[in-house]
Amino acid sequence: MTATPSSSAVRALSLEYKSLQEEPVEGFRVKLLNEDNLFEWEVAIFGPPDTLYQGGYFKNGDLCISILHPPVDDPQSGELPCERWNPTQNVRTILLSVISLLNEPNTYSPANVDASVMYRRWRDSHGKDNEYPNIIRRQAQAAKAEAEKEGIIVPLTLEEYCIKAKTKPTGQEPQVSVVAQCW
Repeated sequence: MTATPSSSAVRALSLEYKSLQEEPVEGFRVKLLNEDNLFEWEVAIFGPPDTLYQGGYFKNGDLCISILHPPVDDPQSGELPCERWNPTQNVRTILLSVISLLNEPNTYSPANVDASVMYRRWRDSHGKDNEYPNIIRRQAQAAKAEAEKEGIIVPLTLEEYCIKAKTKPTGQEPQVSVVAQCW
């Protein structure tokens, strides 16, 4: 027996998707894999300017993030149940958590142990160990080249990276563009 999605789940995802199209999260590209299926999304992140990730376009990766874990008491994980999934989470809060993870990786519970070790070695050497940044820059450049093959323009400057939100015109008021604050 196949479970069919509830109409409330479809409605909630539809509203979230619409919200992300109208007010995107800086640094992310969100689209549906198939316009007829709100349960399969492609989410990609652009590497922020002036970081090791600059120029990168990253999609289809693994990450270990607490808010996606079931809210059970697991003493082995080092996470409290309150740090895990709860019904108030939505796609936007998950994307913001990913940004937070990039800014402050949790090296105690990594999805990729080798990368975590390299990152800690680089961090603890105060930038003297170049293995980690060299690998990241190579990956970012390879990802940028792949994105360009797909026709995706990767932002390289802060101005390009920050999303310009447009207010909706009402009556005779002119449309105004405002650069959204980004991290």
